Amino acid sequence: MKIGDDCEEIDLDVTLEKYQLTKTFLFKVLTQFAEECGVKLSNILTDGARDRLVIGSGGVARDFLSIFRRSIEISKERISSGDLARGGKVGAEDVNKAAGENDNYKQSEFNRDTDADEAGGLRDFFAEITDFCVEQNHTNCFLVLKDARDERMKMIAELVDLKLLHHCDARVTVRSRVGKIYEAYMLDIAQYTGERARRNLEMIEFWAPNGARQLRKSSIIFVE
Repeated sequence: MKIGDDCEEIDLDVTLEKYQLTKTFLFKVLTQFAEECGVKLSNILTDGARDRLVIGSGGVARDFLSIFRRSIEISKERISSGDLARGGKVGAEDVNKAAGENDNYKQSEFNRDTDADEAGGLRDFFAEITDFCVEQNHTNCFLVLKDARDERMKMIAELVDLKLLHHCDARVTVRSRVGKIYEAYMLDIAQYTGERARRNLEMIEFWAPNGARQLRKSSIIFVE
């Protein structure tokens, strides 16, 4: 079949930049599956787990459903072992673990979708971003100058395509950088949850009412 002639392509992947729209879309898809199974999502998911599913998936419908499925398995294993400290529903920590496991698939895609010549440099650059966010600034987001003429921007775009970084805000201002506009990106959640859980990490909730204020920190500027 030829796309455009025999069929049309429907892109189900949305972005975190329009967070509420993305969340609504993903849960409409999931609710349809749940209703067919006679399940009410509010009976099995906490509110925190809902947002964590969206963030963990980066807006990718396939990853959203895969992480949800694995989250249920992890929650069942936890409850059956007698660990009820986090309640009897799928919680944010269950989603964190599922998202961490999903990184194995992303790494496989990385190996498949990158040339051997560029893979090493791209991995090193991703490690640099991870260190900047997690080790230096203890946060999940970073800023780059909008329309920056920097060779690193091309690699950032490649990492977004590989779902290792997620674009979350196209217009951020920083008080100490008058007249400059930045874009915000989020490090994939698998890099700091699950097996890689980090203490003292401040998760910037850019989708929350005070999220924009949390992004306006000069300390998280990565490219300027």
